[in-house]
Amino acid sequence: MSTIAELRLSAADTTLETTFEHVPDATFELESSVSKSRPSLWVADADRKRIESAFETDPVVVATELLVETDERLLFDVRFADGEGIHRLYEGLLVDGGSLLEAWGANGWWQIKTRFPDRDALCTGYDRLADQGIDADLRRVTDVHDRTEIDTRLTPEQREALEAALEYGYFEIPRRISMEELAEELGISHQALSERFRRAYETLVNDELEPANRTHSNN
Repeated sequence: MSTIAELRLSAADTTLETTFEHVPDATFELESSVSKSRPSLWVADADRKRIESAFETDPVVVATELLVETDERLLFDVRFADGEGIHRLYEGLLVDGGSLLEAWGANGWWQIKTRFPDRDALCTGYDRLADQGIDADLRRVTDVHDRTEIDTRLTPEQREALEAALEYGYFEIPRRISMEELAEELGISHQALSERFRRAYETLVNDELEPANRTHSNN
């Protein structure tokens, strides 16, 4: 069994406080990568000029590089000053075997989703944040049993999104909640929720069709 925890942290206690102040409508999402030496951030709901200006005024940001520009989002490589940066969100929290699953920010707050070996490791990491003067709001804790992880190819985040959609009536006709409202309930961006749904649907469809495809190929 492992433990999934979702925490909310103030940008004032962690990082990019000035950037949030200059682009209060922007949303940020950390791009997952194991091969890069510096973090990359997806930014939505702010144009390129405004976000680049915000980064330039932020004292914790040394340099940025625009990597991808789409109609809806921008992807930046961000180099932080020593001792600053995205790692302040989770460095102390994950010392005892934890791992970062997601990190996103909006309205001056960061929200992170983490996995721990058990609840004791989560409690130890949470206490360490408090010792560092970081006020962390523990929003949600879920114990994930090994059997559940084996029985499905859905990630915990995809399963959570589908379960919430079912609970709040997203799949009903007519819908009782919009995607934007559901994303707010989950504390993530509209784009992040849309991507979770897309990947979850793909996984479920593949699981359903693969047996049929194997049978057809054997005939």
